[in-house]
Amino acid sequence: MTGPENYAEAERLLEETGQEFQVDESELPVFMAQVQSMIARAQVHATLALAAATALNDAEKGMTVSDWNDWLNTCGTEVTP
Repeated sequence: MTGPENYAEAERLLEETGQEFQVDESELPVFMAQVQSMIARAQVHATLALAAATALNDAEKGMTVSDWNDWLNTCGTEVTP
């Protein structure tokens, strides 16, 4: 999975945890455990995305144009030629 893909997955997981759910009180502990697991997975994906962005953006060479465009597209920024 690429850095931009990890970023997108972290966003997807967080959006999913923010949805409104109808949960019976007896199911609440299981539901909360699932939400906590999704948040933890989102944190891992976000950390991997940060590591990838940092590694690709070294002070000497910077990112390739392709990698830069992937990041811009994933983060919702319009790419200009």
